[in-house]
Amino acid sequence: MAGDHAHVQEFFAARAADWDRKFPDDGPAYAAAVAELGLAQGDTVIDAGCGTGRALPPLRAAVGPRGSVLGVDLTREMLIEAVRAGRGAEAVLLRADVARLPLKEASVDVVFGAGLISHLPEPDANLRELARVTHPGGRLALYHPIGRAALAARQGRTLTDEDLRAEPRLRPLLASAGWRLRSYADEPGRYLALAVREG
Repeated sequence: MAGDHAHVQEFFAARAADWDRKFPDDGPAYAAAVAELGLAQGDTVIDAGCGTGRALPPLRAAVGPRGSVLGVDLTREMLIEAVRAGRGAEAVLLRADVARLPLKEASVDVVFGAGLISHLPEPDANLRELARVTHPGGRLALYHPIGRAALAARQGRTLTDEDLRAEPRLRPLLASAGWRLRSYADEPGRYLALAVREG
């Protein structure tokens, strides 16, 4: 697992400074995804693998001043860019591993993870950890601003059903970790899988 972490950190550290410039038009897509989460004023939400924090402003707007927003990322350089972009004011930023969150059980209402699942070294165990910190009935959103086919084309790879984000793979993976897949959208302009924490 340590090797996977080192690879992830190396990958994102090298790209952090140019990340927002590379994807300058994603803001409205993130806001639209957050609007589907059903967040309420006062809720507690984690942006797991927050990167440069593009989801933090709409998450903060959704939970209001009484709510709590925590941006968690493994890569220091990404968190530095989040602060540089002014998004540190929207959340508490924490450099941590989503596989071992320093949070109490059932303390979170919603977990938002953009581009997260493909970077989890142990998806089953890591999704169980996200379930641990989420109360029964809480929600998990796995998001990407483009769908699987468009992402595969961008990365020059072939789309296969072995992809963890494919619904036939994702549904049982989530179920084994304590989540029930509630809705699934894989369209050219977005990927959004919404799951509920089982009791």
